[in-house]
Amino acid sequence: MLGRAFRWFWAGEAVSELGTYVTTVALQVLVVLTLGASATELGVVNAARWVPYLVLGLVLGVVVDRWRRRPVLITTDLARGVLLGAVPLLWWVGALTVPVLAGFMVVLGVASLLNDAASQSFVPRLVPRSALVRANARLDQTGAVAQASGPAVGGAVTTALGAPLAVLVDAATYLLAAFAVWRAKVPEPNPVRTATRAGGGLRHATRRLLDDVREGLRWVYRHTTLAPLALATHGWFLCNGVVTTVLAPFALVGLGLSAFQLGLALAAAGAAGLVGALFSERAGRVWGAGRTVVVARAAMVPAWSVVALAPVGDPDGAAAWLTVAVVALAPVGDPDGAAAWLTVAVVAAGQALYGLAMGLENANEMGYRQAVTPDHLQARTNTTIRSVNRAMLVVGAPAGGLLADHVGYRPALWLGVAGFTLVAALLGFSRFRTAQHPQVS
Repeated sequence: MLGRAFRWFWAGEAVSELGTYVTTVALQVLVVLTLGASATELGVVNAARWVPYLVLGLVLGVVVDRWRRRPVLITTDLARGVLLGAVPLLWWVGALTVPVLAGFMVVLGVASLLNDAASQSFVPRLVPRSALVRANARLDQTGAVAQASGPAVGGAVTTALGAPLAVLVDAATYLLAAFAVWRAKVPEPNPVRTATRAGGGLRHATRRLLDDVREGLRWVYRHTTLAPLALATHGWFLCNGVVTTVLAPFALVGLGLSAFQLGLALAAAGAAGLVGALFSERAGRVWGAGRTVVVARAAMVPAWSVVALAPVGDPDGAAAWLTVAVVALAPVGDPDGAAAWLTVAVVAAGQALYGLAMGLENANEMGYRQAVTPDHLQARTNTTIRSVNRAMLVVGAPAGGLLADHVGYRPALWLGVAGFTLVAALLGFSRFRTAQHPQVS
C-alpha cells in the first residue's frame, strides 16, 4: 500500500530530518557560545525562521495549491542546502553576526514554508486516504530515529569541529533529500491557476487570491473538529516556543552542560518518539484520533515539569540523594563529573516523555487532518494552520528569551508548563476529543 514513490519520499524526509536535528544543536551552540549571544538574542534567531509563516503563510498556501508539489519540494530542498552551506563561509570570513544569522533564518524560513506546504500536501497523492495514518506513522518513526541520533551526532560534531562547520551536515542532507524526491515520481493533477487564468488584470487576480485565502480559513476555523484542534495547536506552539528557547541556555549556562551532553539529553526525545510513533497507528485505531491527541498534549505537563525541577545544588549534598530517590531533581556540578551526568539523565527523562507524546500524537493529528480535507484545499489547510503555529513561535521564542533573561530560567519553564496545562484542558473539553479516523486500515 505504501508504494515505491512514497518510499523515495520517505527516504528524503528521513535524511533531511537527520540533518535538521544536527543543526538544532549546532545553531544553539553557535548563537550562545560562538557568538556569545544572550537568551533574548537566541529567541530572536529562533523566531526569525518562522517570520515568513506569519507574513506569507496564507498566500503561499494558495500558491502551492496551484502548483505541482514535487517540483516545489525539489527546488526548496536545493535552496535550503545552499543557504545553510553559506553559514560556515560567513563565519570563516568573520562576517557572521546575530543579525546576519537571523536574516539567513528568514530566507530559510521562506523555503521551509513552501516545502512544508508541498510536503504535507504531497503525501495524500502518494498513498490512498485509508493509509494516511500509516504513512504519517512511518514518517514519524524515521523522524524519531533522526531525532534520537541527530542531537547526539550534532553534539559530537559540534564539539569536535565547532558549531559553524556542523551546520554543513544539514546542508548536505537537503541536497540528498532533493535527489530522493526527484526519484519519487507520481502522477499529479494539472494545477488550477484560477487567479491568473481569468481576465481582469492585477486587481482581479488579487481578489481571486484573497477569495482562495478566505476559503482556506473558513474550512479550518468553521470545521467542527478541525477548528478546536487548530486553536489548541496554536496555543501548544506558543508554549513550546517558550520552553524550547529556554532549554538551551538553561542547560548550557544554567546547568553547565557541554554541547555533547545537551545533544544526548535532546536525543532522548527522539528515542522515545520512535516508541510513540510505533504505537501511534494502534492508539489511533483503539482510542480514536481525538483521545490520542488529547492524551499526548496532557503529557507535556509532566514532561516539562521534570526539566523545570532541576535545581542548582552541591553534587555531594542532599539534592543529589533526593535525585537518586525520586528521579525528579538534578544538581549541577563538574560537567565531567557524576553530578553533571545525573543532570543529563534527568533532563533526558523529561525530553523522553516529551518525545513519546509527540510520536504518539503527530501521525494521528496529521492523518486525520489530511483525511478530512479535500485535495484542492490540502496546501491551504496545512499552511493556514502552520502559519498561525509559526506565528506563535515568533511570539513564544523571543518571549521565552526575555523571560529567561529577566525572571530566570526556571520561572520561564513553569510558565510554559502552565500554558501546556490550559491547552490540554481546553482540547479535552472540545468536540475534537471524539474525532475518529475515517477508514483506518
